[in-house]
Amino acid sequence: MGCVIAGGGPAGAVLALILARSGVEVTLLEKHADFLRDFRGDTIHPSTLQVLDELGLGEEFHKLPHHKTHQFDVLTDRGFGRVANLRGLPGRYDYIAFVPQWDFLNLVTSRAATYPNFRMLMRAEAHGLIVEDGVVRGLRYRDPSGEHELRADLTVAADGRGSALRRAAGLVPEELGAPMDVVWFRLPRVPGDPADTFLRVAAGNLMVSINRGDYWQLAYVIPKGGFERLHDRGIGELRERIGELLPYLAGRTGLLRGFDDVSVLTVVLNRLRRWHRPGLLCIGDAAHAMSPVFGVGINLAVQDAVAAGNILAGSLRSGAPIPDSALRLVQRRRMWPTRATQFAQRVAQNQLIRPALAGSPKVTQVPDLSRIPVLNRLIRRFIGLGIRPEHVQVGENRG
Repeated sequence: MGCVIAGGGPAGAVLALILARSGVEVTLLEKHADFLRDFRGDTIHPSTLQVLDELGLGEEFHKLPHHKTHQFDVLTDRGFGRVANLRGLPGRYDYIAFVPQWDFLNLVTSRAATYPNFRMLMRAEAHGLIVEDGVVRGLRYRDPSGEHELRADLTVAADGRGSALRRAAGLVPEELGAPMDVVWFRLPRVPGDPADTFLRVAAGNLMVSINRGDYWQLAYVIPKGGFERLHDRGIGELRERIGELLPYLAGRTGLLRGFDDVSVLTVVLNRLRRWHRPGLLCIGDAAHAMSPVFGVGINLAVQDAVAAGNILAGSLRSGAPIPDSALRLVQRRRMWPTRATQFAQRVAQNQLIRPALAGSPKVTQVPDLSRIPVLNRLIRRFIGLGIRPEHVQVGENRG
């Protein structure tokens, strides 16, 4: 068969759809029974909205419950500062849409399922590779019925930052470091609350506040490895910090009954030096784990998928062997955007997050960068479209 993809996240799902609609036989494996996991990335940037349009999904996407934001604001002890305003961004979309990731994945995989050459296996966890004469010929997976093998011309590891297939191939990422972890939770949103998503910064504390309509999705940033200390101090410590940073939430913090009501994200920033082996390609978090800074993880993953689909669909459809040069081309095309984005994330980590967590008072002063025209154009393009946005070049083939 043509292609087997391990991992039903944004990278795997979008690549599966692109290949299926182009006429490639494709199987997508997802280790869970559904996509319903809370506190996953859910920021859909203009570059991804453009891809959805190109796949014929733009109208359906905008029917999903979502919230739009046109700017990036930072709230300090001295008031609001604006990092960027996306209005005026080239193209149809000048906003970021916040939508639960499970809705996004259901939308993409449901469309893929309309093609007879697409198959999706749920509760199917890929854990090993079939290697013959130095070439990956497929993968091994387990599901409730036992162990199985699935052969393919191309195997794609899109199974996340802890990728089992990457490990099986002997590919080890270069760790770039992150000074923080994130504690995620939600609290109700009521009339009179702020309307927009923003970052709250104070000496020693940071919190991201995302408007999800009837509730706030909140991310309390803590020093790397600091959750155990926070847990030892008790849930009252977290409630107190929330009330200090966002006083309008102080009366609602009691709804956090304990640490069972929060989820902890261990932040990782890394990338592979080499994304492929003969017959195998890594994309998305399996190739490069992104920091949550700028919320671009989904969008980098989708761009990887589009580039891979554009480059590989023709060979896969024809049944021709996948040359190493094609896999190298995917990496070459996507490595520069990955490096540039991770560089910007490291700058933000070192210049804002690390000093804030250390208690520096300098971070309580954030200017309105959107008032500087040239700088605002650069920042809004970087955040909204990213480095080298990809466009779907593979047509639909239902034959």
